[in-house]
Amino acid sequence: MASFIIRDVRIFTGEETIDAGFIYVHEGKIQAVGPASGTPKASVKTYSKPGHTLLPGLIDCHIHADKANPVALPQALRFGVTTVCEMHNELVNVKKLKKQTLEPDTASYKTAGQAATIDNGWPIPVIMAHDKSAETLAEIASWPKLSNRENVIEYLEWNKKEMQPDYIKLMHESGASLGMDLTKPSVELERIIIEESHKRGYATVAHALCVKDTLEVLEAGVDGLTHTICDQPPTQELVDAYKKNNAWLNPTLAAIGSLTTEGKELQHRFAHDPRVKGLIGEKEIGNLCNCMAFAAQSGAKAEYAYESVRMLKKAGIDIVCGSDAAGPAVGTAFGLSAHQELYLFVHKVGMTPEEALRSATSVVATRFGFSDRGRLAEGLNADLLLIEGNPLDDIDSTLNIRGVWRDGKPCSAHAAHMEGPTHGLEGVNAVDGVITP
Repeated sequence: MASFIIRDVRIFTGEETIDAGFIYVHEGKIQAVGPASGTPKASVKTYSKPGHTLLPGLIDCHIHADKANPVALPQALRFGVTTVCEMHNELVNVKKLKKQTLEPDTASYKTAGQAATIDNGWPIPVIMAHDKSAETLAEIASWPKLSNRENVIEYLEWNKKEMQPDYIKLMHESGASLGMDLTKPSVELERIIIEESHKRGYATVAHALCVKDTLEVLEAGVDGLTHTICDQPPTQELVDAYKKNNAWLNPTLAAIGSLTTEGKELQHRFAHDPRVKGLIGEKEIGNLCNCMAFAAQSGAKAEYAYESVRMLKKAGIDIVCGSDAAGPAVGTAFGLSAHQELYLFVHKVGMTPEEALRSATSVVATRFGFSDRGRLAEGLNADLLLIEGNPLDDIDSTLNIRGVWRDGKPCSAHAAHMEGPTHGLEGVNAVDGVITP
């Protein structure tokens, strides 16, 4: 596995900024990182990148690669998302994705495995609204139909054995934000799922879109929410419930904009940004330019979502970046929607660019327990994103992608930016005991 150094570059470690620094990568791990004055004189390929910023690879903590969508992992990586967290899938698809993630030019794959579903609960109605194929009906028929502690334990043991999940996903959706009346689990059932998941060492995450549902699943003890609310203005009771649990929030603001259709203009802007050309297919661009619109007539508003994030952020609640990108979910795009989410964090909820970047790197890594990524530090995975410009000043520059590495391996879509007489410098011999590969 190749070793290399990037020097003369601004470095955001996920926690702090080095205005002029270096990083030394060896065998897929970060060997050293620090000020440029400490750059080792190692005999490895060395790149000088003034005017650029090096970040940890982004973590999108909410995607759905339905039917093992082969586009998800490669496209995510091309946009600098080196890790994706899937929030529900069937066993056959999880196996395919775990195999695909071993291939070059793919993002690292984390999964909830099969979500903790109930009979006729979320997301069955919304799936059936756009896909009633025999294949989909067969998949749904295989889902858990949880109702008591006994079958919760059975489900968790099966999920653990067959899918090796990284966390457990709960579904707590009444349909209130969507103008629907849906079957949802009882608070007591959700509490059982959370208790039994914690016994087995799993963090729990939950889908909820309205204030009432969110309060209920927080009452049950969930560790984090995979959406914010959009049905009414946020309340102090909501803030207090998050604080009581020390729960985190993945608001999925871009996806909520698609649900209400208020995000359509911004979706078009990102879809047709000249910087995405060659990184995303025409089908995926078309997907991004449409809206789910499930909440367009229900009274739900994106502003309620924005205000909830403002209130929770002010109260010290951790906000993490996840897009809810999915093949069937129009209005989203793997990888690209994470950049849209960062844009919304800065321009709609008042985060600084640094806070937004933390939400997609160090903060999400901490809250999900990913100790090997999310930061640029010695010994961690060499998951890197090189940006021309300074996203710490201008979050819009995150799409100025000039290099992406997962475990020290370059993404081929950006390799040309790194090589050639204006980009690469030859390494020099190591002397005086400095770090060598």
